[in-house]
Amino acid sequence: MGNWIGRGRKARTCYGFDDIAIVPGGVTIDPNDVDISWMLGNLKLDIPILASAMDGVVDVRFATAMSKLGGIAVLNLEGIQTRYDDPSGVLSEIVKASPDEATNILQRIYEEPVKKELVRKRIKEIKDGGGIAAVSIIPQRVAEFGLFAQEAGADILVIQATVVTAKYISKANPSLDFKELKKDLSIPVIVGNCVTYEAALELMGTGISGLLVGVGPGAACTTRGVLGIGVPQVSATVDCSAARDFYYKQTGMYVPIITDGGMSVGGDVCKAFASGADAVMIGSAFAKTEEAPGRGYHWGMATPHRNLPRGTRIFVGTSSTLEAALYGPAHLDDGSQNLVGALRTAMGVCGAANIREMQLAELVIAPAIKTEGKIFQKAQRIGMGK
Repeated sequence: MGNWIGRGRKARTCYGFDDIAIVPGGVTIDPNDVDISWMLGNLKLDIPILASAMDGVVDVRFATAMSKLGGIAVLNLEGIQTRYDDPSGVLSEIVKASPDEATNILQRIYEEPVKKELVRKRIKEIKDGGGIAAVSIIPQRVAEFGLFAQEAGADILVIQATVVTAKYISKANPSLDFKELKKDLSIPVIVGNCVTYEAALELMGTGISGLLVGVGPGAACTTRGVLGIGVPQVSATVDCSAARDFYYKQTGMYVPIITDGGMSVGGDVCKAFASGADAVMIGSAFAKTEEAPGRGYHWGMATPHRNLPRGTRIFVGTSSTLEAALYGPAHLDDGSQNLVGALRTAMGVCGAANIREMQLAELVIAPAIKTEGKIFQKAQRIGMGK
């Protein structure tokens, strides 16, 4: 697998969403009859879609609305919601900043310390609103906030960094032992991000409940430019899904794969499932909704990093409600709305009655899939020509 890129050095060919297409099945199913539910630990969820733990996407209001629509929205416990009792002022400052000022302003805003009383307050507000309280922290702060979040009422803990592995070497910082962590926590623990078979298999062996897959594909992420690190999402999902299936055969324990980032339209979401995903995590498509706190702006979790920002603030606009983004009706022709309808329709066309069957859909390498025959759309900058 791979090509020679120089003397004695090979590189694998990997694929992203624009490089492949899904082949229709030999049987078709009514989209209303397919089952898109999935399991995370003991939780059964209606739709396999999570909203990213980004401050321009998820706040208490958004998390509550997403839960009521059948999905999960992850609140960043190290974001502005837990640094400021009233985040509206700093949100206005972020939104009004010029592109040249945005990163510096974000860095300053995120210097305000996280307050435990606000962590408890936000979790309670989500729960009081009838939502699922899914919260995110980085590995370095698990000792401080992991058990605390559970005691405050969190339903799901997401431990998230640019890259997470089961083994961490440092002279200054202790390694996070996921096995020991799981002994203390009774709620599902999702860990990420990861892009390789070997790392995925090792992480699953620690007893985690779910694995986030993706390094650098997000619309507001600059990791691939800053660090040169990343694997296209289709190949990363396929590899980590293979690890999931091997681990299940060996242990009888099924660890869901959650493809995280790089999906802005329904076709990308469908390809993620055909590549092996059990669920997807999305940011920019939800940043466009009326419920999102970013007011049409979206920025990555690593944008405010003091020494090496690996994200940027982008303008995505506001184009629909959250319900329309998930269930329609779609008012745009670019595939960014009615994501659930797109998934159901694709599964029906592939003859997949459930997510596990969709993971077996045939894929083809098709780099011209989005441009073939679309000359008028491209010339007029509409539909798939935007």
